[in-house]
Amino acid sequence: MTKYLVFCLFLINTLIHGQSFSGKILDEATNKPLAYVSVYFDNSTIGTVTNDKGEFSIEFTDAVKSALVVSYLGYEKVFINDYRSKSNTTIFLKESINQLDTVVIEADDGMTRAAKMRLFKNEFLGKSKNGKSCKILNEKDIKLRYNKQHGTLTAWSNKPIVVKNKNLLYEISFEIVDFEIEMDKWGPLSVTYTGTSFYKDLNTKQKKQIETNRVNTYEGSIQHFVRALYYMRLKEEGYVFGVKRFVVDPYEYLIISDEDDKGLKTVALKEKLDIYYKTDIVSIMHTTVDEFKIDKYGNYSPIPQVIFGGNMGRQRIGDALPIDYNLEEGK
Repeated sequence: MTKYLVFCLFLINTLIHGQSFSGKILDEATNKPLAYVSVYFDNSTIGTVTNDKGEFSIEFTDAVKSALVVSYLGYEKVFINDYRSKSNTTIFLKESINQLDTVVIEADDGMTRAAKMRLFKNEFLGKSKNGKSCKILNEKDIKLRYNKQHGTLTAWSNKPIVVKNKNLLYEISFEIVDFEIEMDKWGPLSVTYTGTSFYKDLNTKQKKQIETNRVNTYEGSIQHFVRALYYMRLKEEGYVFGVKRFVVDPYEYLIISDEDDKGLKTVALKEKLDIYYKTDIVSIMHTTVDEFKIDKYGNYSPIPQVIFGGNMGRQRIGDALPIDYNLEEGK
């Protein structure tokens, strides 16, 4: 049975060379500055916190395309997409009222919390070697609900889920927006989760084994595939494609436009493709839209409508790398 993954991030489509964005963060009700507010680019290692005056400054390059996330416990998150055209901005945070916590969530729903947590971790972290090396540092903050009638497991948290990935030596803070597993009597059919993430690089001693693990994770990943597609280096990077069990030329099925003035290319997929990486790792790709956008950093949009199955579809948080990974090599 093929399982598909939809993993949504908050992306934008503007490119400009390196610059910085600064501002001040205040409480909306009191106008008082908020210290230690997290400010980071989604799905990256680039972040900072506000000082005791609520001030911050964060640098970015043209590799950064994700939204700037402003996050503080007890307040509603703010997403800033037009940071390239702004600076010295005042941002007001509003206290959040989370109605989900008013619902009785530990009632008997046909599945114990231990069983729900085991299922959540399998599908959130993944079952790969990387996924199994991950540890959630704050499991108690995760709320879980199983709907027996619809066969769905949902999860949410008022705090970022903090994951330590031992194999890749990243600490990931993931803020869930939505998480749902759809199941039948045989197990999970599909996994859909949306959210924002910030990566802290723990490989400060530049251990060779960790770097090798990261390279092995990157190669054959969705990020690697999209970058190779952008540069039209699919064959050179080790990808082989098939349709109905016959090997095909990928560029007869993946129609790629020239780069536009924003550094984006448009891709149209004519038919569902089987993707083989180094001949023995199999994935499936299909879309529910006529065309989608890609860039040279591995971003693609709209994410929910570009669907990967097989090996790429099984990749989870445990196999995820920050979007600024490996950019110095131009891959």
